[in-house]
Amino acid sequence: MQNRKKLRLLSGCLLITASTLAMPASAIVIRHDRAPEQYLASKEDFPPLVTFYNIGVHGTLIAPEWILTAAHTVFCLNPGQPVQVGDELVKVQARYSYPSYQLGEQNDLALIKLAKPVLSVQPARLYRQQDERDQVLWFIGSGGTGNGLTGETVGYKENNGVLRKAQNKVIAVTNSDLRFVFESDQQALELEGVSGNGDSGGPAYLKKDDGYYLLGVSSRVDSWFKDVGEYGVKELYTRVSSHASWIDQVMAADDTARAKLSSADGFLPEGMTAENLPGICASLSLKAKP
Repeated sequence: MQNRKKLRLLSGCLLITASTLAMPASAIVIRHDRAPEQYLASKEDFPPLVTFYNIGVHGTLIAPEWILTAAHTVFCLNPGQPVQVGDELVKVQARYSYPSYQLGEQNDLALIKLAKPVLSVQPARLYRQQDERDQVLWFIGSGGTGNGLTGETVGYKENNGVLRKAQNKVIAVTNSDLRFVFESDQQALELEGVSGNGDSGGPAYLKKDDGYYLLGVSSRVDSWFKDVGEYGVKELYTRVSSHASWIDQVMAADDTARAKLSSADGFLPEGMTAENLPGICASLSLKAKP
């Protein structure tokens, strides 16, 4: 069996034909021995949450004109593409991915510049300390769901975009990533859970007296013999504190310098091409509610 190190978006699972697009996507996967209602969330649980596509996939507002997300989510985030921040639909102006990122690997991070500032939502703060190990953080996302015994069982269509949140503990850190594992029974937190396909780019965060802090960005699964959402699966979130200097540099630079500091690659998942990408992005695009 191949290594189960895969992107959490939906990207490694894209099945594209000439007429259909099937994207298995799910949100927070929960404990089997807790009531599902305990995991339900709302925008007020993490106001800086940004949603990119009608199947989910997220980022975090970190400044009025800037979103931080995973690089592997940006394939449709072209200029003019709308994203949802709070109750606003705002268009993308540009994207800037970490310069050394390769699809499926570490340093899975990108910045999205918005065409206009969002003033209705307080941005999250970047976590800059190096003490993440053993901290209990929150995840949040939309899509389908499931539990640790079964893995993902309910798709995003059935779930219809309901938000869920869950807790998890940082068990290890590297220069690039925060590592989590989905525990069960006595080892688990009260609302233990993991993110799933469709939650890529979403936050691992803390709420403090002075606001929300972003510690990690949902990237990928790193487990042998474990499917996404099963007990024992290992999750990797890109570590914000290790990349804060790059984030600061890109946001402070002019357009010419930003191009030198970043990658313009769209990181197209398997099955996507320059020819079919416009149609795929149109099918995923968020629309204003009537």
